[in-house]
Amino acid sequence: MIRLEAVTVDVPDLATGPKARRRILGPVSLELTERRIAFVGANGSGKSTLLRLLNGLVLPDSGRVLVGDLDTRRDGRRIRRQVGFVFTDPLAQLVMATPADDVELSLRASVPDRSERRAAARGLLTRRGLDHLADQSVYDLSGGERQLVALTSVLACAPAIVVADEPTTLLDLRNRNQVRLALAGLEQQVLVATHDLGMAAEADRVIVVDGGAVVADGEPAVAIQAYRELMA
Repeated sequence: MIRLEAVTVDVPDLATGPKARRRILGPVSLELTERRIAFVGANGSGKSTLLRLLNGLVLPDSGRVLVGDLDTRRDGRRIRRQVGFVFTDPLAQLVMATPADDVELSLRASVPDRSERRAAARGLLTRRGLDHLADQSVYDLSGGERQLVALTSVLACAPAIVVADEPTTLLDLRNRNQVRLALAGLEQQVLVATHDLGMAAEADRVIVVDGGAVVADGEPAVAIQAYRELMA
């Protein structure tokens, strides 16, 4: 379980002064226990910052973020083995030339033997229906294919929780559906920020973020309606 306790995040505000700070999130307190949780909010609302707190990509200025009994401030490396993160733009995390190379990189810590690691990487790609892309350049793939490869690389590390920050935003309808179905089929707990209200409606819980604060939180139909009214 992930727990946020009175968490705040501040950033430099150079327009005000060289040492000035501006709050962009919080204070936020949440217990994230449901299997599928969606975060919705306008651009700049703070939802991406909130998600990046969950595996220590962003650290709180006050309060704390706990994954089980691990604190993101002191246990970041251990937490990132438990909480995988999928970025909006897959090219932000695909660092190798081909899908096979990238998935193999994720397996390096758990599969020491190179030939076994290569076979395991191809097996994971095959399981996602991506085996025919294993040796192609990642730059030759479609946006949806890249996102599925990025997800496969994250899953290769066997995280207990998958956090996805607007994973379908840059995709067309066909590819959005492929990524949505891939996330829906995972055994892991999935926490996703999305502008796709249809995707959010499939979650067990929806959290609405606005102005750096949680303004609605609950059953999807109720929370989504609150978000619609907020945007109106």
